[in-house]
Amino acid sequence: MILRQILRLSSLFHSTVSIHVRRNIGLSAVVFNKTRELDPVQKLFLDKIREYNTKSKQAGGPVDAGPEFQKDMNESLARLQRAYGEGDLTKFPEFKFEEPKFEETPK
Repeated sequence: MILRQILRLSSLFHSTVSIHVRRNIGLSAVVFNKTRELDPVQKLFLDKIREYNTKSKQAGGPVDAGPEFQKDMNESLARLQRAYGEGDLTKFPEFKFEEPKFEETPK
């Protein structure tokens, strides 16, 4: 009887300690990744992404896109609208699912 309680408590203790250790390891990994110095190539890559992000927010769209890009974009949208019907192709479609109507049949 006492042995069962000890085994039950030991398994509970083991699972609690296991969860605690996993959380601490996960948290320390995040902190370690933020504090360590990046590889120069990674740093350059991230800097370019951040730079493009600020430029695209200022431009309101693609960066360094000339009138040819806009012309190609409009032609592609017109071709897709002809192929797939009307509607705004720049937005994600909205789906409406109706509940099925079940009818009871007499036995």
